[in-house]
Amino acid sequence: MTDHAPRPESDIPGKPTAASRTTLSHIMTGSDTNLLGTVHGGVIMKLVDDAAGAVAGRHSGGPAVTASMDEMVFLEPVRVGDLVHVRAQVNWTGRSSMEVGVRVMAERWNESTPATQVGSAYLVFAAVDADGRPRPVPQVIPETERDKRRYQEAQIRRTHRLARRRAIRELREKRTAEGIED
Repeated sequence: MTDHAPRPESDIPGKPTAASRTTLSHIMTGSDTNLLGTVHGGVIMKLVDDAAGAVAGRHSGGPAVTASMDEMVFLEPVRVGDLVHVRAQVNWTGRSSMEVGVRVMAERWNESTPATQVGSAYLVFAAVDADGRPRPVPQVIPETERDKRRYQEAQIRRTHRLARRRAIRELREKRTAEGIED
């Protein structure tokens, strides 16, 4: 794992993981359903993006935009009457980007049973200035062993994202050089 001292390119002090962690809760209603009568995945994805955006903005101290969503996983269907809790935190930071991890939990609104995990996702946000250009973000400082694990896993996901992007670009360049139109 990397050192958490301030980066030379930035004098912005780092922030602990807990500084921007948040939970967004919402009761699912009939207007949230799909044709199967369960909550539409897009409704959950919007809640995920909303919570992750709040965390990214809080961590970076200003506007942040969604750059990508990785590994949105739906584990269980969500039903009308479920109280959905979307828990988000910054897992990793770069110069102007942040990976936000999100866990989606659901429980019946009128029961005292424990919430069940129904989904998860990883989103990458870019902090932007008033002109929409990237701006530096504070380094995230993992506090717990779980935070440290998430930081390390986020680094692996970033490496894979960059390698995938590079491989696709190279394939497209090769096809273009061979005169193959897509």
